Amino acid sequence: MLLIGNGRVLTRDREHPYYADGAVVIDGEEILAVGDCRELRSRYTEAEWIDAQGGVIMPGLINAHTHIYSGLARGLAIEGNNPKNFLEILEGTWWNIDRHLTLDGTKASAYATLLDCIRNGVTTIFDHHASFCQIPGSLFVIRDAARELGMRVCLCYEVSERDGEQKCDESIRENAEFARWCKEEDDDMVRAMFGGHALFTISDRTFEKMVAANDGMTGFHIHVAEGMNDVYDSLHQYGCRPLNRLLYNGILGEKTLLGHCIHISPAEMEIIRETGTMTVNNPESNMGNAVGCAPVLQMMKKGITVGLGTDAYTHDMLESLKVFLLIQRHNAAMPNVGWAEAMTMLFENNARIAARYFRKPLGVLRPGAAADVIVMDYPVFTPFSEENADGHILFGMMGKNCRTTIINGRVLYKDRVFADIDEERLNAWTLEQSRKLWGVLNHRDY
Repeated sequence: MLLIGNGRVLTRDREHPYYADGAVVIDGEEILAVGDCRELRSRYTEAEWIDAQGGVIMPGLINAHTHIYSGLARGLAIEGNNPKNFLEILEGTWWNIDRHLTLDGTKASAYATLLDCIRNGVTTIFDHHASFCQIPGSLFVIRDAARELGMRVCLCYEVSERDGEQKCDESIRENAEFARWCKEEDDDMVRAMFGGHALFTISDRTFEKMVAANDGMTGFHIHVAEGMNDVYDSLHQYGCRPLNRLLYNGILGEKTLLGHCIHISPAEMEIIRETGTMTVNNPESNMGNAVGCAPVLQMMKKGITVGLGTDAYTHDMLESLKVFLLIQRHNAAMPNVGWAEAMTMLFENNARIAARYFRKPLGVLRPGAAADVIVMDYPVFTPFSEENADGHILFGMMGKNCRTTIINGRVLYKDRVFADIDEERLNAWTLEQSRKLWGVLNHRDY
């Protein structure tokens, strides 16, 4: 049993949202109690004490869309790669990387990504993987790394025809085999979706194969209208817009998650809403790729569940939160929009998305919820209360403020030190794998 106290507790539970001097009691994999620190310490005297040292105790953060396969790209420059549009970014950088990513490279990418997530207070990720060099077994390799480090994950493989029919069929099989394993294992720490790349790399025949192989096991996780390529291809090849294609092919539904959705029409928003499909916005990636600003404010007005992800541009959800507000205000030319939507996306909608896959409630501190708890260092110099806590998070906190991360009742990171994780060993092995990858990409040793 653990007792985390001596801090301000933000529960995200509407019945009891805030305790000025609070504590959280964890018993096994669940939260047992949340309340006044002094009262809980006197009641649970046998619990191991974890001192928040005056910080903010919060639910673990959820990243609704990321890419583990980009984990070894930090600092990488590929010779001759100077992209001038989104397709050239895909071809010259990301598809180039994943075409050379071995199973060892995939595992190293997972280590690098998951360690960064833990440091930044992220306790659950929805990953969208690609490693066309070695597809079979890649999701299982990520699963093994996640289990070793203690991260809660929902995984899928990116089906695409970009490297031919054989690779496409292998990616469909990888999704199906992993989804079957997850269904049989029923592990609330590891879930599966059925992945797909952008629509302009997937034909209707491949969609038919995907739906058949999935056989209703899970929902789909797919990139939609991130660039105009999807729109042009759907209109030219199929005489309809991207959301119509997904609807006609049986991809949409309450367990399906659509990444990006930048270039969608009002009519397409209606399709998303009517089918109960979820979407996820990735503001920093969209800005970095110069693909546009997603109409999140309009989607949310229509009642669409829009979550917040990073597309692996960062592993810091609070950084992503800040950038979302900036790009939406800049795009709307209005300095008073986006606040409520930003907080709803990260702290409510990401939890709703997770609830469609994980049994235990995530993103909330209340009895019976998953024991995913973080402590953020945050010395205050202005008043801090229930009423203005979100303002402190938005303008005062970053992922680097995280001092302690607990996932599923397991203390993974305490007082900025990894517990029972040999970070130095993992970093050394990951560096070895990254040198191999960079050497292949640039035809020289590193």
